[in-house]
Amino acid sequence: MSSPGVDGDPKPPCLPRNGLVKLPGQPNGLGAASITRAPPAAKDRPCQPPPPPTLPPPSLASPLPRAALAGGLCPPPGLPLGGPASAPVPGPPVERPPLATDEKILNGLFWYFSACEKCVLAQVCKAWRRVLYQPKFWAGLTPVLHAKELYNVLPSGEKEFVNLQGFAARGFEGFCLVGVSDLDICEFIDNYALSKKGVKAMSLKRSTITDAGLEVMLEQMQGVVRLELSGCNDFTEAGLWSSLSARITSLSVSDCINVADDAIAAISQLLPNLAELSLQAYHVTDTALAYFTARQGHSTHTLRLLSCWEITNHGVVNVVHSLPNLTALSLSGCSKVTDDGVELVAENLRKLRSLDLSWCPRITDMALEYVACDLHRLEELVLDRCVRITDTGLSYLSTMSSLRSLYLRWCCQVQDFGLKHLLAMRSLRLLSLAGCPLLTTTGLSGLVQLQELEELELTNCPGATPELFKYFSQHLPRCLVIE
Repeated sequence: MSSPGVDGDPKPPCLPRNGLVKLPGQPNGLGAASITRAPPAAKDRPCQPPPPPTLPPPSLASPLPRAALAGGLCPPPGLPLGGPASAPVPGPPVERPPLATDEKILNGLFWYFSACEKCVLAQVCKAWRRVLYQPKFWAGLTPVLHAKELYNVLPSGEKEFVNLQGFAARGFEGFCLVGVSDLDICEFIDNYALSKKGVKAMSLKRSTITDAGLEVMLEQMQGVVRLELSGCNDFTEAGLWSSLSARITSLSVSDCINVADDAIAAISQLLPNLAELSLQAYHVTDTALAYFTARQGHSTHTLRLLSCWEITNHGVVNVVHSLPNLTALSLSGCSKVTDDGVELVAENLRKLRSLDLSWCPRITDMALEYVACDLHRLEELVLDRCVRITDTGLSYLSTMSSLRSLYLRWCCQVQDFGLKHLLAMRSLRLLSLAGCPLLTTTGLSGLVQLQELEELELTNCPGATPELFKYFSQHLPRCLVIE
């Protein structure tokens, strides 16, 4: 949070848990180093008057003006005494600011630091803070503010809302508020001038916001187009009906106990421009997925159904018919979906670029055959914890020339023979084999044939030995190997 700094200027919000950095105490930067004074620079000496010249014959002489001689001025080097009197005299050198405060240099230098480091550097001096508090250095970052960090306790015991001017200067477009109430949200809106138009994304986590608070927030903050509600158990489906605005294009709802089928009905009716929906709700059924209309069919490109335990293959039918233009689909944790559901996806959602089937224990190699045959644009496939996947399934995937990212975490039946199929996938850039217990050092060493690989994850993989990591460092120098 911001707090008063030197000369009343606010310091950057670098308190613990603010989503940016927890700052350690900073030394003064001098330590015990001694300071040695440099020898004084030689002083400029006045020009000595030249000796009387031997003048040429009168017919050839061009005498120096009397005023110059009378003032004791020296002619420029190389210019004869009889030269033109209007020769320019060099002026003083142009002074430049010290490198440590040269804004042109600092603007280039600060790009090399992380967000956490920038928070520290902004406390060095006003010049550095002025440069660092430009929005370009904070694009894509979201401050996280906890409820107790929103107020300062005055000596009288009363609470005062903190100064958020430092956030405004950096131009943050989104905020994440944790553990807040309706009153806290109203105070945030009243005390942050940019909240009504400048904030485009709001995330509320583990908060006690009610239907009334949600309605006030979305009514007052007219710029919000991305909304996230996580762990908020005090609002109801009626609150969604009364507060959701057609301007919202991205909605994420997770761990909210009052969200069920009627919430999906509100979303489908009130959000015609919805492009991205992420839903984690244990009580949503197949019926809810039939509520999507043709409006969402044209606009929605991303659907994430996370741990929706009641969703079956029938729900998948509703999805592929209502949302035919999906490019990203997640059925992670939808444990009732089987190979038949994946076949429906592969046959009807040909535009898919990303498919997540993690934690779907009923998925087998047959599902991978459907994926390989029909999803020719697929670039990312997540199969974490699909315990029935074997080497045969990997042989199907080896024919996919567009696949760039493949996740096989804890696929306990994958063996070295399956890895040999992957060696033909020259398009792979990211491969995760974390937790695969049957892979040996010999089988893993063959991955050096994937010279275009950029990231390889081998966490909790018994076959990944220190010698293997050294071998990869020598033969895959451009690949990040995660141990």
